[in-house]
Amino acid sequence: MGGGRRLNICGLWAIYDEMKRLFDVVLSVFLLFLSSILMLLVALLVKLTSEGPVLYWSDRVGINNAIFKMPKFRTMYIDTPPVATHMLENPDTYLTPIGSFLRKFSLDELPQLWSVLKGDMSFIGPRPALFNQDDLIELRTKKGIHCLVPGITGWAQINGRDELPIPVKVEFDEYYLKNKSFLFDLRILWMTLMKVLKQEGVQH
Repeated sequence: MGGGRRLNICGLWAIYDEMKRLFDVVLSVFLLFLSSILMLLVALLVKLTSEGPVLYWSDRVGINNAIFKMPKFRTMYIDTPPVATHMLENPDTYLTPIGSFLRKFSLDELPQLWSVLKGDMSFIGPRPALFNQDDLIELRTKKGIHCLVPGITGWAQINGRDELPIPVKVEFDEYYLKNKSFLFDLRILWMTLMKVLKQEGVQH
């Protein structure tokens, strides 16, 4: 009896995972097409306002703690140390002339649609840690959060984003792990859109 219940639960999670992956693929293709002109414009502005490549590929921690390359439009100068923004002594001094604007409206995140299409990321999930954020990686692994595909946005993102200390961020990630559902994902996606439009939760 107990084994049957476990199989049913696994079956439900399998259906959820398949629905989520299908949603990710369809929406990422649609948004890549819809935002193609905007991304070309942003790429041109990045190139014209500072030296260096248009995209910044950072080493991030993916599902099961595997490292993958995550693209963002470059918002900082090329000599910026590879650490989380909040760990820089004067983050604003590293921002390019349009870096603050791109971050304010989350335009720097647009290339991550490619990561979603590839399957390295999902639209909804824990925000992928930097490869050297050992404290965050360790806490997530202890809670089983490393088994989730990282996301462009997530439950922690809409509840504080850059302002959250790591233990609190992990608590939100764990809540998502225990309560994940397709409807919950849609709720997070909608709330993220509202946050972006109101320009909330971004420090730098």
